Amino acid sequence: MISSCREIVVQFNADVADGMQWKFIPTQREVRVKPRESALAFYTAENRSSTPIVGVSTNNVTPMKAAVYFNKIQCFCFEEQRLLPGEQIDMPVFFYIDPEFETDPRMDGINNIILSYTFFKVSEE
Repeated sequence: MISSCREIVVQFNADVADGMQWKFIPTQREVRVKPRESALAFYTAENRSSTPIVGVSTNNVTPMKAAVYFNKIQCFCFEEQRLLPGEQIDMPVFFYIDPEFETDPRMDGINNIILSYTFFKVSEE
């Protein structure tokens, strides 16, 4: 088994779509992870409206060519999230970078990956 020394900085970004009355932020700015190691990060969402809101998130990984190696094991993005007025929750994303990242010559020089989420309103109740 190849021992990995290469450390990847995974940075986190959070946005909300127009009209979505949530505050949505990454709990940490970045984590450092080696390929094949799993890591846990959190995002925080708060409903700033006076009605319950159901939201769903989309995500993307930058640079795009690294996305194939970015694997989410568990993620709030797999399901809709329902927040009551004023409710705040911490939402985990548990991920790892595939060990093949290290042997792909297209990944040479890529030491930073950005994971971005955008929340969209599905419905108000």
